[in-house]
Amino acid sequence: MKFAIWSILKPSIEIIILWYVFYQILIFFEGTRAFQVLKGIAYLLIAFLVSEILGFDILKWLLYKFFGISIIAFLIIFQQELRQGLARLGQRHLFNISLEESEILAIIEEIAEAVYRLSKLKHGAIIAIERETKLKTYIESGVLIDGKISCEFLVSIFSPLSPLHDGGVVTKADRIVAASCLFPLSENPNFSKLIGTRHRAAIGLTEQTDAVVVLVSEETSEISVATDGRLIPIVNRERLIGLLSNLLVNPRKKRK
Repeated sequence: MKFAIWSILKPSIEIIILWYVFYQILIFFEGTRAFQVLKGIAYLLIAFLVSEILGFDILKWLLYKFFGISIIAFLIIFQQELRQGLARLGQRHLFNISLEESEILAIIEEIAEAVYRLSKLKHGAIIAIERETKLKTYIESGVLIDGKISCEFLVSIFSPLSPLHDGGVVTKADRIVAASCLFPLSENPNFSKLIGTRHRAAIGLTEQTDAVVVLVSEETSEISVATDGRLIPIVNRERLIGLLSNLLVNPRKKRK
């Protein structure tokens, strides 16, 4: 009787352990080029397990061969990401950074003050705020900083005399983690060709991630916010603070 129960529980336990390990690997590589490939391998693994349970021998054999090839291809194509990931393994925090609502609102105030100062100075800026989706790939394209978010710090970064003013800034929690970062340009044909590279980069990043991007146009001094592939013009400071609060504070309340 005990043997029969264990024979039923054993494969279930193995599946749970394997799925947990693979899930942690997906989280680790989230935000990199390898993430989408790992998702594909996860789907193959699920199909393989289903064919094993249902006894589809031919399908199982095909998936087994294809799975082996895909693993080898993954190791070859993404060897650079794997090296970087293993190098960062010992640097991971055990707990996710979590901020209180008051701290998030204080950060929003600093960003708002900075973009309005930059607007008056007619200095262009693009500030990406990380949310759930990790921005590792874009952080690694720039210069690592790791400084506390402040109005003065952001204004100094986007000063034309600063060597870091080209490209974008990425923030995480209450830190500026990198500057002079490269963001993907949107290829959406619905946007006017008259919008500049900075705007296309902001939209492109929000098309591929859930980041919120605040930008200042160097040509017009206008302030905009990009989110979910959309560009929202900002008419005043109160509108900017209210919009960022809805995007950064309210989703946390809903999750709770």
